[in-house]
Amino acid sequence: MAVAIVLLTTALVLVVALLAAAGASKLARMDGATYPAALTRAATAFTTVITLAATVTAALAALLT
Repeated sequence: MAVAIVLLTTALVLVVALLAAAGASKLARMDGATYPAALTRAATAFTTVITLAATVTAALAALLT
C-alpha cells in the first residue's frame, strides 16, 4: 500500500510540474518571447516545482522522524 501512495504522489507532483511549465511557456509566448526563451522559462518552472517538492519532502521527513 505504501508503494502505491508513493507512486501516486510522484505522479501528481510530475503532473503539477508539467502544468506549471506549460503555463510558464504559454505566458512567455503571450509576452512576445521567442520559442527558445519560452522553453527556457518552462524548464526553469519545471525544475523549480520539482526542487520545491523535494525540499518539502525532506523537511517533512525530518519532522516526522
